[in-house]
Amino acid sequence: MWRHGDVLIAAIDQIPSDATPRNGSTLAYGEVTGHSHRFKLADTVALWQRGDSLFVEVTADNAQLIHEEHSMIELPRGNYRVWMQREYSPQEIRRVVD
Repeated sequence: MWRHGDVLIAAIDQIPSDATPRNGSTLAYGEVTGHSHRFKLADTVALWQRGDSLFVEVTADNAQLIHEEHSMIELPRGNYRVWMQREYSPQEIRRVVD
């Protein structure tokens, strides 16, 4: 498993068959700074969506995930599930603000 700020990434065997392609190479935008968690080279990945779930297929030997406030992460060829870390309080569950 990898963590890139509030973005969590886990390797999976395959992208769900009912997932649909998603344009771009950005996983998430920061709500405060406007910075983004994105792949340095868009042609190294394919993004997929199924409902609220996001998936990444690294189609090159590796792909570099970058963000202005975090160290670069290099993901090897493969399939991944992506989700955002959540904050918990007894009153509500909310997305972590990056």
